[in-house]
Amino acid sequence: MKNFCPFSSLSLLTFLLVAQFSCAQIEFLQSGPMLGYCEMREVMIWVQTTEPAEVKAVYWDSEEPDKKFETNAYQTNKREVYTARLIADEVLPGKNYDYQLYINNKPVKLDNPTSFSAQTDWAYKIDPPAFSVAMGSCAYINDPPYDRPGKPYGSNYQIFQSISNKNPDVMLWLGDNMYLRPADFYSRTGIMHRYTHTRSLPEMQSLLANAHHYAVWDDHDFGPNDSDRSYTHKEVTLEAFKLFWGNPTYGVNHKGGTTSFFKWNDIDFFLLDNRYFRSPDRRETGESTMLGEDQLEWLIDALTYSRAPFKMVVLGSQVLNTAPVFENYANRNKEERARLLKAIEEEDLKGVIFLTGDRHKSELSAYENGAGNMVYDLTVSPLTSGWYNSEDEPNEMRVEGTHVAQHNFGIIEFTGPFRERVLTMKLFDADGKELWKHVIEEQVIYGTKEKTEKKD
Repeated sequence: MKNFCPFSSLSLLTFLLVAQFSCAQIEFLQSGPMLGYCEMREVMIWVQTTEPAEVKAVYWDSEEPDKKFETNAYQTNKREVYTARLIADEVLPGKNYDYQLYINNKPVKLDNPTSFSAQTDWAYKIDPPAFSVAMGSCAYINDPPYDRPGKPYGSNYQIFQSISNKNPDVMLWLGDNMYLRPADFYSRTGIMHRYTHTRSLPEMQSLLANAHHYAVWDDHDFGPNDSDRSYTHKEVTLEAFKLFWGNPTYGVNHKGGTTSFFKWNDIDFFLLDNRYFRSPDRRETGESTMLGEDQLEWLIDALTYSRAPFKMVVLGSQVLNTAPVFENYANRNKEERARLLKAIEEEDLKGVIFLTGDRHKSELSAYENGAGNMVYDLTVSPLTSGWYNSEDEPNEMRVEGTHVAQHNFGIIEFTGPFRERVLTMKLFDADGKELWKHVIEEQVIYGTKEKTEKKD
């Protein structure tokens, strides 16, 4: 039996004072902390306070807890909706860290653990590490004063804890990550309120704190339903996107928008903007576009440059679904879609996989192009909004048995040694029960092994 040493009166008083300050400081915490981008030497931590406050994060190597590091301290302010991006710039590749948030120089006691790992410097040294990425779209959080009357549109918020329970390294938000309401559309006040309201959901906090979050948007977090480049407040929603998400960059060629890129171990992720440059769906004259010329050419260039075994293209709208309905790429923007898919074929690009949202249902689409390469589109939706059963929709590329019409999320896992990587796609219901699985092998798509793709 271990010896028990009671607190001295002084140490007990110190403990009680620290506990009191920790509990008091949480009153200043609106939402977060949330992990943003993660690199080998730098990790971003996001937080939002309820009023002006000084925030910072203290972090330490899990194996050396006595050696502490601090991010920059930042004074939150009303103009930035009391948000802060804190940079941990003393991390080392492959190291595991615990961290604690401080508000006004006092530690904040949270109900969930907080930790992160810097990416591993694996190239030319070891096999790329295994990792997993969670994903979903269409997260509607009820706000009765601003919602339509009748049955609430959002439900099953426990899905965020179910995702957190899977311990993904990354969470990809595939668009409609929150829903602007009519009262929000045309004022900065309304837009910032909507982002704050959604991000403050208690069920979301554990996931925010322990996975690294990257996002694209779709119409409902960009503007009104089916909104396009004509939306007059798109610069305000772009400002809000930058304030509330932790992507490493925003836009290409200084053209605006949310386009970005990140690499996780050996896999490349291309984050596309399907709204900022989009032509109106009902316009009959002029060029019809979803991505716009600059973004499309950047994507083709970047895919051609990539040497990743799997090239993950993240977009709010479905790409491969052949049904010309709603805002599928095959509807109003079919010429641009054809140009993109033709470039993938002519450049002999292998391992291209679109990750998409929007449709309030999930499914996997796939086809073999003229170069003999498989192209995939994994659609994951909805997280908490209403769902839509479109199993009878004429999607000629749907993989049999993958259509799901309920609240759900996806997990993709990358495993295996260098040049023998395996991608496993899994779909789960709101409570974390597996619905289906599909496996893709690098050796198959690159022609170094007999075709053995399978799904359960």
